[in-house]
Amino acid sequence: MDFLFRLFVFLIGLSFVVATIFSAISTFVLPRSARSRLNRLVFGLLRRLFEFVMRFAHTYERRDAIMAYYAPIALILLVPAWYVLISIGYSFMYWALQAGDYFYDLRLSGSSLLTLGFTASEGYLVTILAFSEALLGLIMVGLLIAYLPTMYSAFSRREQAVNMLEIRAGNPPNPFDMLSRFHRIHGLDKLAEMWKTWEAWFADVEESHTTLPALNFFRSPRAENSWVTSAGAVLDTAAITLSSIDIPNEMSAALCIRAGFLALRRIADYFDVSYPRDPHYPTTPISVTRAEYDEVIRKLEEAGLPIKADREKAWMDFAGWRVNYDRVLLVLCALVMAPQAPWSSDRAPKFKIPPLFLKKKKHS
Repeated sequence: MDFLFRLFVFLIGLSFVVATIFSAISTFVLPRSARSRLNRLVFGLLRRLFEFVMRFAHTYERRDAIMAYYAPIALILLVPAWYVLISIGYSFMYWALQAGDYFYDLRLSGSSLLTLGFTASEGYLVTILAFSEALLGLIMVGLLIAYLPTMYSAFSRREQAVNMLEIRAGNPPNPFDMLSRFHRIHGLDKLAEMWKTWEAWFADVEESHTTLPALNFFRSPRAENSWVTSAGAVLDTAAITLSSIDIPNEMSAALCIRAGFLALRRIADYFDVSYPRDPHYPTTPISVTRAEYDEVIRKLEEAGLPIKADREKAWMDFAGWRVNYDRVLLVLCALVMAPQAPWSSDRAPKFKIPPLFLKKKKHS
């Protein structure tokens, strides 16, 4: 009976270690999106703490400064969380192998994991476990060190495009500034180059922000910038160009919109965000009103841009494009606490902290 109980405890300890290793692999090594319950727990608990602290911040700039520390601190906390679970798991296995009482086993586990060497055991199997635990400890640190340059490289690529967008689309970025500046400076025929650039940007963001999900919460160096609001401005500009500007259709704009809403949807999928799977306007409403759309079109017409004569059809076409990304754009703005920008964060729903543990996804 005692043997069976110790075997049971050994298996529990082993499951702790294996689960933690898989969490580290899914975070640092696996080149695809993989969700970890432990990562969600660490990020979720820390987000609750940050939300509490931000109650005492009365300006957006102050809240932004606080949230700038959220993702870096959460990443750093992952390694101690893994260390604690590995240490507990190995202490269970040491106890099952009768290395000593549980306090001694916990000291042996911590000494081996942190390679401190102040506690040792003469047992053959226990010594093998101690060496394997020390190796795991070194691997965890090595993975984190190797992981950070990859993350900051992806962050740099993302932010370069966001910063360059301000030159053409203003701050906050918006379709009127972008289209009117292109019309005055480059000519609308040069828009095709921008759509191709942002199509590639969306593909890069989709890959990096699902395989390295902490990137979603890394804030721009300037408080008024955000990758989410920049994405929304580009998508809205492409939608207005296709639907309302009287120039030859440029299919690269349509491909840019498709790349954009697919990227936003797949990022939303990672965070269990509910959105319409096959939306169609007017069955599925959008957050931009007809009056807001008409006001932008009026300003573009006054700026000298050629506007399509059939305004009703233009509005329906614009809404037909916008409905593909409307819901996910707004929710992601709330998730990352994006700065105020027209047609995106200015109408985002109030942020609701997601549950700590994964649930079966439901899409509306």
